[in-house]
Amino acid sequence: MFEYAQPLHQLIEQLRKFPGIGQKSAQRLAFYILSLSPEEVERLIKAITEVKQNLFYCSVCNNITHVDPCLLCTDSHRNDEQICVVEEPFNVASIERTGIYHGRYHVLLGSLSPMKGIGPDELRLEKLVNRLKTGQFKELIIATNPTAEGEATAALILQLVNDLPIKISRLAMGLPVGGDLDFADQQTIKKALEGRTEIKK
Repeated sequence: MFEYAQPLHQLIEQLRKFPGIGQKSAQRLAFYILSLSPEEVERLIKAITEVKQNLFYCSVCNNITHVDPCLLCTDSHRNDEQICVVEEPFNVASIERTGIYHGRYHVLLGSLSPMKGIGPDELRLEKLVNRLKTGQFKELIIATNPTAEGEATAALILQLVNDLPIKISRLAMGLPVGGDLDFADQQTIKKALEGRTEIKK
């Protein structure tokens, strides 16, 4: 059975650990890295090293940052009356790219998953509740993922903050733009019906 040279084999094995990267993708990436000049390899190594050494979680919202508090938390132009709860830091980037949300964020750094040992304590939900109690927020937007774990996390958050004098909303979920109703599963159609918006009274 054919095997790559040991250093190349080790690189492929490490790349396979990346999310969404299978054997073939890992091989392509490994050969791409192999084709880089020594200077380009050094820049890649430096970028990875600096990410690990210089980034950390914001003490206020848990987003990834290089300054504390993060730039989103210290931005005076953002709306202090809205807070959006997401599971991971990359979810913040997804919402920011829409250009329509200008409130604050709170990153849970995960979702409820008893099988993975992630419970309410691991998500530090008490920190979120304290922010809501001490801040001037008027709306909490729950933007956890439309998965079983995300739904369970949303339900728990609702349970914890339901007594607070604050509007609570959930991102509408359902049919994607350009999607075909025939190819949508029942749960997606159900969410689309539940999250429908009024266009005429």
